[in-house]
Amino acid sequence: MTDTPLEVGLDRGAKLLRLRLNRPKANIVDAEMIAALSQALKVHAEDHNLSAVLLEHAGPHFSFGASIEEHFPDQMTGMLAVLHGLIKRMLDFPRPILVAVRGQCLGGGMEVALAGSLIFAAEDARFGQPEIKLGLFAPAASCLLPERIGQGAADDLLFSGRSVSAPEAMRLGLVNSVAEDPVAAALAYFDEHLATHSTNALRFAVKAARGAMTRRVMERLDELEKVCGQDLINSDDALEGLLAFQEKRPPRWKNR
Repeated sequence: MTDTPLEVGLDRGAKLLRLRLNRPKANIVDAEMIAALSQALKVHAEDHNLSAVLLEHAGPHFSFGASIEEHFPDQMTGMLAVLHGLIKRMLDFPRPILVAVRGQCLGGGMEVALAGSLIFAAEDARFGQPEIKLGLFAPAASCLLPERIGQGAADDLLFSGRSVSAPEAMRLGLVNSVAEDPVAAALAYFDEHLATHSTNALRFAVKAARGAMTRRVMERLDELEKVCGQDLINSDDALEGLLAFQEKRPPRWKNR
């Protein structure tokens, strides 16, 4: 395991904040990773020279998702609170957040990606919310996916738990670009379309474009956090799904 879960740096004349998930190969979105991301965004939120953020990752995969251990009843409430705090901070961040994804982008990792503005995917990227297979559901994705790809397509991914390829994600509107090198594609987008703009204008543009969506998601997210963290997690099937995953066996559902 690397010493720090997140590499933080400034690029492009300090106009681009680069955040690099640094716990390959899984890049699990655990409490330490969430805290590091939240702190970096908090520190730079009032940087008037900043034009955008690029969220990228070390290793072959963006993220396998949140920590399974933190999904159990004794930790679920706390885990959801900090993860959703990060989601809200990303939604409310006053600059565009570009996300570069290779490999697997699953569960809580995909929820983090969805909170960004634009997603640049590698040809091998795969996106999915597999929580339903564990007897759970994904609160943040349940709010964010319908906003990004429409209710019908969101229902498919949330109810089935299936993963989609980068080309299918592109067709759905989940990602904005599919490229051999998503980081290079994101940097090219920044250089061509964002770097020369007034950062003050970008701040107002982000608020104007995303403000209504952000308010809807934040209101709904608080509601679903309680449903998942207090009601669902104490059900028989939620515990069975988590135990089955840990024990690498098929779940034996009680349907309650």
